[in-house]
Amino acid sequence: MRSMRTTVLIAASFLMSALPSSGMSGFARQEQAAALREALSPAAEVYYPNAAEFETLSARWSSLAEPKVNVVAVPATEDDVVKIVQYAKRENLPILAFNGAHAAITTLGQMRGGIEIQMSQLSHVEIAQDQKTVTIGGGTSAKTVIDALWNAGKQTVTGTCECVSVLGPGLGGGHGWLQGYYGLVADQFVSMNVVLADGSLHTIDANSELWWAMKGAGHNFGIVTSLTSKIYDITRYDWAIETLIFDGDKVEDVYQAANDHLSTMPVDLINWSYWLNIPSADPNKPVILFYMIQEGVKTVSPAYTKPFRDIGPISIEEESGDYRDLARWTLVALDSAPCQKTGLANPRFPAYIKEYNVAAQKLAYEAYAAEVSGDSPFNASIFMFEAYPVQGVQAIDSSSAAFAFRDDKIATAPLITYKPTGDELDRKAADLGNRLREIVHKGTGSPELHAYINYAFGDESTESWYGYEPCRQDRLKALKKKYDPVGRFSFFAPIEKHA
Repeated sequence: MRSMRTTVLIAASFLMSALPSSGMSGFARQEQAAALREALSPAAEVYYPNAAEFETLSARWSSLAEPKVNVVAVPATEDDVVKIVQYAKRENLPILAFNGAHAAITTLGQMRGGIEIQMSQLSHVEIAQDQKTVTIGGGTSAKTVIDALWNAGKQTVTGTCECVSVLGPGLGGGHGWLQGYYGLVADQFVSMNVVLADGSLHTIDANSELWWAMKGAGHNFGIVTSLTSKIYDITRYDWAIETLIFDGDKVEDVYQAANDHLSTMPVDLINWSYWLNIPSADPNKPVILFYMIQEGVKTVSPAYTKPFRDIGPISIEEESGDYRDLARWTLVALDSAPCQKTGLANPRFPAYIKEYNVAAQKLAYEAYAAEVSGDSPFNASIFMFEAYPVQGVQAIDSSSAAFAFRDDKIATAPLITYKPTGDELDRKAADLGNRLREIVHKGTGSPELHAYINYAFGDESTESWYGYEPCRQDRLKALKKKYDPVGRFSFFAPIEKHA
């Protein structure tokens, strides 16, 4: 039996929430709130504002346009998720699932009171007897999956950052280190259990009409409580990285060399670069941090590194290890800055490109350096360029998933990091991010902005998120109308944003 103190405090939080004006008495609301807690399994948890756990569990990586929640429910079973969604539907309360809470899209701010469904207890990894698939809980982190599979001699495609979930990136497509072989995170999906807007739990797979939408627009259709994905034998255990730091004045040389030598990325090579301030390397302006990562070797092949060494970097560092070291090497490990929730705003402004427009890279660098150098409030920002091998991604029929941009090769995004001080600084950050993105996008020569949805800012069009073909938009809208007609799952990159 739950304590009366817990019940009353939960009820009090609901009294402050965005409940509809139904004439329901405070006593009745208390009973309803108590009913939610009592309906859940013994290991489930419910927290209310001012509780230490509430603050921790509702914290997000980006503080810009955060969703407002009044109660945090932490389900311990898939059935708990069903009961929470059913309760929220009955009481007309907004709901939002939290996993790693790294999405920084401003549409999340449209949630102004309701229930956070914190998925962290739904974390487990179970490899099938035939060793061909793994089943994971809906709240399982990428690192948990990577480590469990590695210990069994297996691997799969997950997002690159250790502290995000598998499903967060995966429902939006999901780039990963192994995509050159196997495709996107979503391309590994075999089946999933999903709680739909009506509170029903379904197992869906390739025979389900909703399957297509869950692979690229899945956030709009339900809460995935468990997932079965393909796994693969580890055949090459060694990985190596060469990290070069260049003066910003080398921006044209670096990205011309990338076009010349890395335009067709082999499946075992990844190239990321960041523009960021490293005062020990250059106290006056951002440098170019350039990663070359290769599988199956202890040193990155000189065939790839020599053209960049010849440019004359400030420094060169080589390391070797295994797949589990990649996140640490690229500053996205659990203890890296991007995995910490420190109250900073972290909006991103993504644009896919097929190759670098060198003139646009120079313009973007100059505009970026002018705004983030010295004591600028944006001096902790990073401009990201993520170039992955695409053979595995492009081998899969584009019509098989809602993810729309398989022909693109490089995910770019300025990440404008700052300590929030009010609307004026927020506007300046948005103006800067959009201006930088527009320079890169203009360099593609295409009128279409292709935006990686997991990095989206929130002001992009639905076409930029889900594709410009009318058939894609029509299919998503029809599925949304059928499975979520009242828009219960519409806070993350909503399909009907402009409807």
